[in-house]
Amino acid sequence: EERIEESGGGLVQTGESLRLSCAISGFTFEYHAIGWFRQAPGKEREFISCFNPSDGTLRYADAVKGRFTISSDSAKNTIYLQMNNLKLEDTAVYSCAGDCGYGCFGCFHRGNGTLVTVSS
Repeated sequence: EERIEESGGGLVQTGESLRLSCAISGFTFEYHAIGWFRQAPGKEREFISCFNPSDGTLRYADAVKGRFTISSDSAKNTIYLQMNNLKLEDTAVYSCAGDCGYGCFGCFHRGNGTLVTVSS
């Protein structure tokens, strides 16, 4: 059974950092893209970052470029999202999606997410 479990969310102040983890079971990201999305209260889900293992490329939303970094550990079947210099507008439920097409378009598996709250 394919499963995705995110962790690492919490309450932080503006300017602080968090690292989110996405543990995968039942499938791997050896061949298909995997990435992070977020959904703020009252808003639609938006793309944050993607890792394409086919060519090793990374993609980021403009809102997080230079502040967030996606990384992976294939031995642990886990990906991470390092979030630095957090802003109030980063408050959202962050979820991981796997078994995606290139660029993280069209993902077959999604986790339930972990809540990140940024306060002033």
